[in-house]
Amino acid sequence: MKKFELLAASAIALIAATPAMAQNAPAPATPAVAPQADDQDQIADIVITAQRQSETLQTVPIAVSAFSAETLKEQQINTTSDLQLTLPNITFTKGNFTSSSSFNIRGIGDLCVGVTCDAATAIHVNDVPVLGSPIFQNEYFDVERIEVLRGPQGTLFGRNATGGVINFISAKPDLSGIHASGDVEYGNYNSVRVKGMLNIPLGDIFGVRVAGYYLNRDGFTKNLSTNSNIDGRDQYDVRVSLRFQPTSNTTLDIVGHYFKENDDRSRIQKQLCHRDPTGVLGCLPDRLGFEQVNGDATLASVLTSSQFLRLRTSTAPLAGFALGSVYGTDGDSYTGYVNPADMRTVNIDSLPTFKTNEKQVLVNFSQDFGKVLFKLDGGYTEGMTDSSVDYNVGIERSYATNPGLNLFNTLAGAGLLGPGYQAIRNILLPNGNTSTLCQSLAEPTGTGVYSGHKVCASTSLDFDRSTASGKQWFGEGIISSKLDGPFNFLVGAGYLDYKVKDNSYYVNSFALDYAAGLLGGGAGNVLGTPFYRNDSEFYHLKSYGFFGEAYVNFSDKVKLTGGLRYNHDEKDYQSRTNLLNCPVPVGAANAYAAPGFACYDADPSRSGNQPLAINNVSFGRLTGRAVLDWQITSRNLLYVSYSRGYKSGGINPSLAAGFSVPLTFGPETVNAFEIGSKNTFLGGTLRLNLTAFYYQYKQLQLSRIVARTSVNDNVDADIYGAEAEAIIKPSNSVLINLTASYLHTKVASDKFLGNPQDPSGGRADAVIIKDITNGSNCAVVSNSRNAAISNGFVNSANAAINAGAFAAQGIPAQPGNLQGTTPIPGTNTTGAFGVCDLLTAFAAATAAPVTVLGSGVAVNIKGNELPQSPHYKFSAGIQWTGQLGNDWNITPRVDLAYTGGYYGSIFNGNVNRIQGYEVINAQLQLNGPSDKFYVRAFIQNVANNNAITGLYVTDQSSGLFTNAFTLEPRRYGLAAGFKF
Repeated sequence: MKKFELLAASAIALIAATPAMAQNAPAPATPAVAPQADDQDQIADIVITAQRQSETLQTVPIAVSAFSAETLKEQQINTTSDLQLTLPNITFTKGNFTSSSSFNIRGIGDLCVGVTCDAATAIHVNDVPVLGSPIFQNEYFDVERIEVLRGPQGTLFGRNATGGVINFISAKPDLSGIHASGDVEYGNYNSVRVKGMLNIPLGDIFGVRVAGYYLNRDGFTKNLSTNSNIDGRDQYDVRVSLRFQPTSNTTLDIVGHYFKENDDRSRIQKQLCHRDPTGVLGCLPDRLGFEQVNGDATLASVLTSSQFLRLRTSTAPLAGFALGSVYGTDGDSYTGYVNPADMRTVNIDSLPTFKTNEKQVLVNFSQDFGKVLFKLDGGYTEGMTDSSVDYNVGIERSYATNPGLNLFNTLAGAGLLGPGYQAIRNILLPNGNTSTLCQSLAEPTGTGVYSGHKVCASTSLDFDRSTASGKQWFGEGIISSKLDGPFNFLVGAGYLDYKVKDNSYYVNSFALDYAAGLLGGGAGNVLGTPFYRNDSEFYHLKSYGFFGEAYVNFSDKVKLTGGLRYNHDEKDYQSRTNLLNCPVPVGAANAYAAPGFACYDADPSRSGNQPLAINNVSFGRLTGRAVLDWQITSRNLLYVSYSRGYKSGGINPSLAAGFSVPLTFGPETVNAFEIGSKNTFLGGTLRLNLTAFYYQYKQLQLSRIVARTSVNDNVDADIYGAEAEAIIKPSNSVLINLTASYLHTKVASDKFLGNPQDPSGGRADAVIIKDITNGSNCAVVSNSRNAAISNGFVNSANAAINAGAFAAQGIPAQPGNLQGTTPIPGTNTTGAFGVCDLLTAFAAATAAPVTVLGSGVAVNIKGNELPQSPHYKFSAGIQWTGQLGNDWNITPRVDLAYTGGYYGSIFNGNVNRIQGYEVINAQLQLNGPSDKFYVRAFIQNVANNNAITGLYVTDQSSGLFTNAFTLEPRRYGLAAGFKF
């Protein structure tokens, strides 16, 4: 939609908001639970616990938005992706891995990637923090309310809430009587959604509430390979709530739920690339396009190339069995593949799978002693996730006519290469021809196809797999006072114990299995693991905190709040990263237990070979807040606040020798200043809340990819912005919601990082090198910034390698094996295939006036905008309730949300620019007498906008393609429900 069309739509919504004729009818549902007055023309308030006490929204001096169950239904908010559309300065996007999603509040999201990272947005369910939960994949059902707190919440909500807090409050048993409700919905994509609730009191002091939902639909994405859809849903959740209330002062709530999903949800909606014809990068850094990565740039192609095999003395005779060359299209396994030019269409041969489940028991206990209230919250959660997707979102060309593979098949099959290679051939090519390829499954023994863990197909199936299982215990006690004088207080303490096991990320392809067999030596061994595996074998977080606040009323209108919290975090982490490391016997039960695997070193920073990188770290910080609020009138509040937030640091995965990254990354802190006003005008028919804020972030955690692994650094950042939320009720039958926000973010200090998409850093004298031993990129630069010198050096070095200059290092002469530099389109420089370590050695030996930069030319990101931080957002919604007689009414509603453009990477640049997008939803609901039942027609994303919400740039050894995450497409359907 064009901007003028968008503005026109907003204007129409405002024109339609003119007061309608008064009706003798019940008020339409509003985002409220507890009305302040009986007048139906007034906007009702909602009771929240944003300060760990029950207070009305308009009296809480913090920036918080709240949604009741009715509001969620009216605005068609079923998931977190829907929720973010109507919130100021908040965005949400799915992530690249199974449990990763980024809920960005005021520019702060999950920029840190890794199992030891903590989320900047704290997720609470019934006031209990939950870690690693699939709640972002779940649907909302039987919710009392959802609270979204913007800004650091380090005092009351505890650890790591530097961005904010989302608190999901489920509906509890109602002891007043039997109640039930149900909803059935059918829509396009054969979508069936069923929700239900049954509330039964058992006497006057005990009640049970059972609720659940089931969702089943076809996929949103067309797969041309199978002529079917993928990215569907098959999930359900069942929740049982118990309430024991022996007196009005004592309440015990126990809530248990079980969630399960097993379907073909795809973590990746689309893969974008402007193909690099040289193969040095794989995808060019100038723009995104509907093209496929150049396979020559991928690690699988590099390790099975004739150039790499000829470098190794022990395997020099194997060069004839190479799957191709890194030059031209010979080794590009995606030659001829066409990436469908549509965000909702793919052509893949490895179908996605997605499994997750969660079991949770939460306990909330409160005891009112009159002057003091005691509250205890806690619970246990456990769950697992396991998903797989087509890694390159494409189909490799057939190897049936590949000369190298056919030669290996013939010679090894005849026993001419010895029994070891014959066994390898029989495993990989069981039919004795190259039209059927067997390759490894992603599995934890590390043996794959060579011990029977296999999948066979006519083409190489390139896929990844992401797995994790975790569990947590949490307990927190709070004592708050209700004294008559000017002073009150709140004190509390909490403890969290969180464990994750077998958090692994795999990447598999036939070429990697083939390389493992060829390079294993043929003496009954292969190189294990025959697939890439980043394994966080064990992670343990122990965290405790003590906190308190004091409240001083200087008068009936002026109050000062002061709070402090001390939090202590301990993190223990065991990890390893494996790919073709050490000889493992064919048929071994476990690669890691094989004697030959003793050669593997998981932690080069320590002496001796370490089977696992074992590290621990601890952090402790004192945080707090001060708030001065002035209740100017009963309906006008003004406040100013300062808060200090903290998010603990973590541990980076250990990398192979030669890749230097910090072992740990530090905690981030933020000084947050805010001024806000909450107002109700025009006799309670207009609510207007305004906020302005300024943040100083120190050591903001930021992720980048090094050697196929996410590692994290720290940068400083400044953020400021403003927000407005309004509800207008010009008459009993009309309700209007409006929000708007502005956000400015920037990196505040010098920080030099290599941009993986363009290792040249924009320098014309930088020659980008694709390392044919590991698939990474380095750069050669001239010390005098002379492009002729750096190009001449690379040409001379590659010629020397070809001529046998490194024979003493075991690298034989190989005439013509490595070529010289060539221009790389989309950049202002050149590139070449080579070996970064040998270039470094050649520069030292010849005293060449050049420098070899392992991570490329570092660029200063100072002044860059933070990812996923749009400058502008606004939303508008209007509903009208018309009376039809006999207590029937009809309610049409339209919602419009616009999110401005932003960057998907800290390096900014056009290639990472995400365009602004709009979403329009509409519905028409017919309500029966006393709202006991309804029928509803709805449509979401009216314009069928396939806008991108987030980007993830993959590793250099994968070719630097970009995974894109999108809005859900247009959905429409009918629903019917009842309640009593």
